[in-house]
Amino acid sequence: MASPAFKSYSVLAVSTFSFTVCFMIWMMFAVLGIPIQQHLGLSETEFGILAATPVLSGSLVRVPLGIWTDRFGGRIVFFMLMLACVVPICLMQFATEYWQFLVIGLFVGLAGGSFSVGTPYVARWFQKDRQGLAMGVFGAGNAGSSLTKLLAPAVIAAWGWQMVPTVYAAIMLGTAVLFWVCSYHDPRHVVSSKAGIAKQLRLMKNPAVLRYCQYYSVVFGGYVALALWMIHYYVGEYGFDITHAAFLAACFSLPGGVLRALGGWLSDRFGAYKVTWYVMWVCWVVFFLLSYPQTQMVIATVGGPLSLDIGLNPWGFTVLLFVAGVAMAVGKASVFKFIADEFPDNIGAVSGVVGLAGGLGGFLLPILFGVLLDVTGIRSSAFMLLYGTVCVSLIWMHFSFKPLAERRVLDTAARSA
Repeated sequence: MASPAFKSYSVLAVSTFSFTVCFMIWMMFAVLGIPIQQHLGLSETEFGILAATPVLSGSLVRVPLGIWTDRFGGRIVFFMLMLACVVPICLMQFATEYWQFLVIGLFVGLAGGSFSVGTPYVARWFQKDRQGLAMGVFGAGNAGSSLTKLLAPAVIAAWGWQMVPTVYAAIMLGTAVLFWVCSYHDPRHVVSSKAGIAKQLRLMKNPAVLRYCQYYSVVFGGYVALALWMIHYYVGEYGFDITHAAFLAACFSLPGGVLRALGGWLSDRFGAYKVTWYVMWVCWVVFFLLSYPQTQMVIATVGGPLSLDIGLNPWGFTVLLFVAGVAMAVGKASVFKFIADEFPDNIGAVSGVVGLAGGLGGFLLPILFGVLLDVTGIRSSAFMLLYGTVCVSLIWMHFSFKPLAERRVLDTAARSA
């Protein structure tokens, strides 16, 4: 019989791998959407809606999935979720109209709900002082976004875009079988509460839950939105082909997923608040720099007109994007460390609500990117929008936690008096 330690690490490993595959499939329109846009003649806004459609369903299903995980256990819920996605993925190759892609995308997007299943499932196999790291390792499955940028272009180049759904369906089916064989169920991890979805959603009235929803909509919603949008951005802004654009976009997606484990470790060691605070400041600086559009200026000087070209070249842009990916990876883990610390008995329900908020951010932002691009004609307007969302987070954090810090100082002074 397997030891508890073996079961814990087996669950962590196979859950992380399964989440990586689910995230890879959830982000498939980041690549697949480009040939579809060209084939159907879609506008920028229509492309944004197409890319974001799977994110919508994957976000909305997170709350019930998190609650079912608490009630029935993560093993059966995760397994059934992956099986449910196989047929819709396979059907995508037969779609010919825009609305058909949207409908199928909603069903494929269910794979994105795997996060709110795996997070509480993995967390309950570890002690509290190691949950941040465990959830960070599991969250590294976000790196699936970079895998789809490496795999899908190769499949498209070899056999055409219609082959991508077939390959992805086979991968999902194999992953589901592997997960069932290598995972375990512990009845002690099942929450006996009979509370329904409506009752557990009342957690949203808690100011802390709302606060974490906003933070997560920035670090995760922004990550998802950029993962969906960056290939399109490189193609349109710098003229790369889809293969090279996907490779450069992976420089953002890969650290944004893999380094989430680092964020879990940092949160365990230094606390969720301090880590999240610095993450937001890094994002604030990076998004400010990325917001500046390509600009040509003519300045009248005493020696005559002086022409200036101001803007980021592809390499400087990629470096800044890499820094943003690292910061978001750390921030995704630190926000969920908040949840594990403050809501240990409702990790599934609260992570579902916060995951919903982050997912909705990932759904709305690509659409808004497309709208802003259609209206302004400035591609960097996407980063202007993200800069604004980070400003909101910093202001909210300051006014939420400052009174708590002042109260702790007064309590300490009173005890020492």
